[in-house]
Amino acid sequence: MVSIGEVLCLLLVAILWGGTNPFLKKGTEGIEQVQRGNKILQFMAEVKFLFSNCKYLVPFMLNQSGSLVFYFTLASTDLSLAVPVVNSLTFLFTLLMGKWLGEEFGGKRAVLGMLLTMTGVTVCVLSSVSETDIKELRNTSDH
Repeated sequence: MVSIGEVLCLLLVAILWGGTNPFLKKGTEGIEQVQRGNKILQFMAEVKFLFSNCKYLVPFMLNQSGSLVFYFTLASTDLSLAVPVVNSLTFLFTLLMGKWLGEEFGGKRAVLGMLLTMTGVTVCVLSSVSETDIKELRNTSDH
């Protein structure tokens, strides 16, 4: 069974990954103008472009912190729950953040997809949350 704390960690990972994806995309704008003579110099110039660009570097570091949280959460969370929950919620947060930033996201079909994703994630989480955690939540809300 998964604890509420583990669910919150998985949610944090999805927010960090999904919330930074549109910013990473924006941070790479202009990399196509970087041109060098051979593949090694091209690679090094692109790495320099990315890591000297705060619009890329800050979201990249936040994204990587999500990877650290995910790694540590996997030590105590069932892999068959963690991976689908985080991946589907990451997709959802990417769409929401992109929309917030003014990107198009697919209209009614995307909304339907988000609702179906949320339904599936909710079923996965509810089937995995331990009874003791549910009782603890009820006890704390009664006081």
